[in-house]
Amino acid sequence: MKVVIVGAGSVGSSIARELLAHKHDILLIDLKPEVIGRSGLRGAHWLVGDACELSTLQGAKLVDADVVVSATGDDKVNLVVSLLAKTEFGVGRTVGRVNNPKNDWMFNDSWGVDVAVNTPQLMTALVEEAVEIGDLVRLLTLQTGVSALVEFTVPHDSHVIGLTVGDIRWPEDSTLVAILRDHAPITPSRDDVIDGGDELFFVTTIAAEDELRALLSPESAQAADDSGDPEGAQAAEVQAPEDDGFGG
Repeated sequence: MKVVIVGAGSVGSSIARELLAHKHDILLIDLKPEVIGRSGLRGAHWLVGDACELSTLQGAKLVDADVVVSATGDDKVNLVVSLLAKTEFGVGRTVGRVNNPKNDWMFNDSWGVDVAVNTPQLMTALVEEAVEIGDLVRLLTLQTGVSALVEFTVPHDSHVIGLTVGDIRWPEDSTLVAILRDHAPITPSRDDVIDGGDELFFVTTIAAEDELRALLSPESAQAADDSGDPEGAQAAEVQAPEDDGFGG
């Protein structure tokens, strides 16, 4: 696979190093000649120039690239490169680095960005994932902001403990894709019983995140207890209906 990486700083170089280890064809574009020959990037091709200029991208033969990664420390550059790569050269996949979280909303298909990588957001998610038990944590945004990979660590007093995956009426646009238990991943089935400390991973639409969060929150169980009737339990969506929609 041919990958063009714009920006040979610490981020771009790290990406290049990993991709070279996987035997991909890598071209790095940077304004600074001194970055050429950077240690650990043997086998990479280099081009010195301004990636916001069409002539530079033509010289890089972007039309032959499978992926373009805009990894500079300047959001304006990353947006322009992504847009040119997509509209002028028809690159199949573009990845844009977001430096300022306030600019995250622009990194979408309108600017030619297929995947936005928000480094501060990722670091925040990793911190929250490590300490936030009992709350839904977004780990990664997918499909230019349409969907997300989210994680929920089940507290040891959670109302979902003891229920099977099939007992729970998950939101329509949320799919449980994995359970991490004792550091081992499990592919969930209807009959898997949820236990305290389980890490549940979902792919969900952004719009369905709040519904999923409400379903897993302690308030959901409290609402069912306070109602004192089956309809209250149904509102909490943890009863076992005949057709729960799990697995289609």
